[in-house]
Amino acid sequence: MTHALIRKVVIPAAGLGTRFLPATKAVPKELLPIVDTPTIQYIVAEAVAAGVRDVIIISAKGKETIVDHFDVAKELEAHLARTGKFALRDEIRAIAKMANVVSVRQQEPLGLGHAVLCARDVVGDEPFLVMLGDDIIDGPVPAAKQLADCYARHGLATIALMEVPEKEAHLYGIAAGSPLDERTLRIEEIVEKPRQAAPSNLAVIGRYVLPPSIFDILERLEAGVGGEIQLTDALAVLAHGEGLLGCRFEGDRYDAGDRFGYIKANIAFALKRPDLREPLLAYLREVVR
Repeated sequence: MTHALIRKVVIPAAGLGTRFLPATKAVPKELLPIVDTPTIQYIVAEAVAAGVRDVIIISAKGKETIVDHFDVAKELEAHLARTGKFALRDEIRAIAKMANVVSVRQQEPLGLGHAVLCARDVVGDEPFLVMLGDDIIDGPVPAAKQLADCYARHGLATIALMEVPEKEAHLYGIAAGSPLDERTLRIEEIVEKPRQAAPSNLAVIGRYVLPPSIFDILERLEAGVGGEIQLTDALAVLAHGEGLLGCRFEGDRYDAGDRFGYIKANIAFALKRPDLREPLLAYLREVVR
């Protein structure tokens, strides 16, 4: 049985980006580049590769430039054409054609679950993706598509999972369950940042395919860890009701919300570029002598 296609993605982007101050004092962290491409553009491109056409960005005051990035830039395009930079003009023009991008304000920082709830009226009554901008995943198949394919097979909410060292389990939502196949498990327990023994070493990474019923669950939730509405708590309700699957995705994940993770992402993506690979390798050999 084939289930509904995923046409919409919610990207929470209302955070203050304090871990990257002072760079994020005036520039949203979502626009900080991995080499020369804003982090959020990688996220949107991954969603589009999974079949998404409508991108819903949950923003806050001062984040208007995120949506501007996906808008047309006639003056810039005209300048690039006048100076003969047609390939770059076409690249800039293509950004505005990637997807239909809309913005919804989260007026108070009440947590990830609340940010998702803010998208309710725009999402409507259909399954949708949630993608966190801090998680950059480079895989043979886009991670969002791996989750969407899992949802298409089983028709159940699906979240991305990755093995982490036991000593780092307290930094993540952690899930445990019984395997359905090599990469899929039916989740029976999910805990946000466990303070004591974690139920497994499988961390929830920022990719989710959710049913519209999640909105009713989020609306009823009381504040959880940190006094916020936690998406993980809503997922626990799903797991014990409709059902929840975990997909151990294939690919390399970089935490672009962490300074060192951001540096690693820049190095990894630069090494994939034919124009940068050899000069970067030469430089790295020089500095690590």
